[in-house]
Amino acid sequence: MISIPLFISGTEIAFIVFILVMVFGADKIPEIARGVGKGMRMVKDATNDIKTEITKSASEHGVDTTIAKDIKKEIDQVKDDLDTFTGAVKRK
Repeated sequence: MISIPLFISGTEIAFIVFILVMVFGADKIPEIARGVGKGMRMVKDATNDIKTEITKSASEHGVDTTIAKDIKKEIDQVKDDLDTFTGAVKRK
């Protein structure tokens, strides 16, 4: 899962919730949240379907998809090494 950092404080979140309650009413908020959740799920499913179709099409046409996996593995290794190095630097 991809996490998106939100740079808002608890007070700001409370203010947003207050505004939502004032605009839509407390009884409509669960319905809106359900709709947003369904929409996010549909987007995630569509994205996964597209990834599957691209991978399937690539394998049917003889495109080597392992290169992307190897590159991702190398990038993840560099990130881990960088985190280890910066962790040691921050502690000193």
